[in-house]
Amino acid sequence: MGKTKLTVNVVTLCILLSACTSTDDRALSESAFSITGNHVVWQSQAQQQESAQTLVLNSNTALTDVIAINQLPHLADYIDEALSSNASLQQSLITLRKAQVAIDSAKADRNLNVDASFSASKSETTSSSSSNSTVINTSNQLNNPSYSTSLNVSWELDLWQKISDGISAANLDAAGARASYQSAKDSLVASVVRSYIDVLTQQQLLNIEQARLSVLENNEAVILTRYRTGLGSLDDLDTARTSSANTRATIAQYENALSSAKRTLAVLLGRQDQSLSELDTQVNFPDVLLPLANLPKQDLARRPDLQAAFYTIQATEFEVDVAYKALLPSISLSASLSDSASTPSQALFTNPLWSLLGQMTAPLFQGGALRAQVEDAKLTAANAWWQYRETLLTAVQETQNALDSETAFSARISHTNVALANAERSVATIEGQYRQGLADILDLLSVYNTRFDLKVQAVELHAQKLQNRIDLGLALGLGVSQ
Repeated sequence: MGKTKLTVNVVTLCILLSACTSTDDRALSESAFSITGNHVVWQSQAQQQESAQTLVLNSNTALTDVIAINQLPHLADYIDEALSSNASLQQSLITLRKAQVAIDSAKADRNLNVDASFSASKSETTSSSSSNSTVINTSNQLNNPSYSTSLNVSWELDLWQKISDGISAANLDAAGARASYQSAKDSLVASVVRSYIDVLTQQQLLNIEQARLSVLENNEAVILTRYRTGLGSLDDLDTARTSSANTRATIAQYENALSSAKRTLAVLLGRQDQSLSELDTQVNFPDVLLPLANLPKQDLARRPDLQAAFYTIQATEFEVDVAYKALLPSISLSASLSDSASTPSQALFTNPLWSLLGQMTAPLFQGGALRAQVEDAKLTAANAWWQYRETLLTAVQETQNALDSETAFSARISHTNVALANAERSVATIEGQYRQGLADILDLLSVYNTRFDLKVQAVELHAQKLQNRIDLGLALGLGVSQ
């Protein structure tokens, strides 16, 4: 009767303990799930008319759809090469694989543990004979060798679902690592496209400076001819040569920038040979697709960094449960099979002994270490929520910045094109006046420099708009599927 009452009390205690530690508190992840940016009102210029084709975002829209990569030679191949050979991306892939291996490690805790052992031993005894307290003879004798084998099987009962919670946390950690890997892939592809555009930009800027130098050198020849005919002075020639020398310095700068841009792209591709000899840089900028049509209906849930932060919250919540359940008793079952004999073959379980043991252990006093682990897990979960919040705010900021920049670049490009058209007319007018002696060399060089400076500005603005559209695609969570 007493044993029955004790058993009932133990079972009742276990049920109460289970109820106390079944927190099932997912408030942080539920709060994070409700604020994925789906209520953000984007301040885009919906009424703005764009000459470019408009792209409506959907679940199949990729980052590479933002610009027409088919108009850029080798770019598609470069993207594939970077995804397979980039050193940083491969490190991210290894991190993902380690997180996946951690799942198997967590699952192993609920499996049977089987250990087998085999040992052999020999013992030595010493015998002696004596007479009148004097040692006469001493000899060593070896007993027969002894062999023993054992097979132990153990299993921990997951009564409180602590092991299951650990497995859930490992799965969520792996999901977060997978999202981080996707984010790394998206960022890599964006960097490859940006570097490619930078190469084209530096080449076009170099072309403009070379054209400027050609015009200035032609002016030197004209000035020299006019001087010989008495229509000019050597001061005009010195002024023209000064402008030519300054342009040559700028050309050297752009040549170096072009080489540096190629090396940057080659590193992203994982190439040791950084010449990129196959790349034709004398191509125009590609057409672009502007992802603005459906923006007011978009949220940021597609962003992999936001997904990774959300998985981290969920994983830490399970870790809190694991920390709580570490305070509870653990129940384990073990079985043992052993044998011993004088020969190895006889020791292989010919006449084994077996035993079965059920064991319950409970932490009673550990100096507050387990409680501290619970508090640490709870603080880690709270910190994960704030990291998610920070990631979300950054995502909203990046998206709005890209939208505002899009509007600003469109306006600046439009005004620059108007200014460039006016500069072309001014060049034609001043050239005629200079030939008639109605304008001096400074006026002529001024309109030339204004025209070429506006061409440089137009190229830089176009490149920046392309780069900004890549940034906008990343901000909205557009990625790659390779």
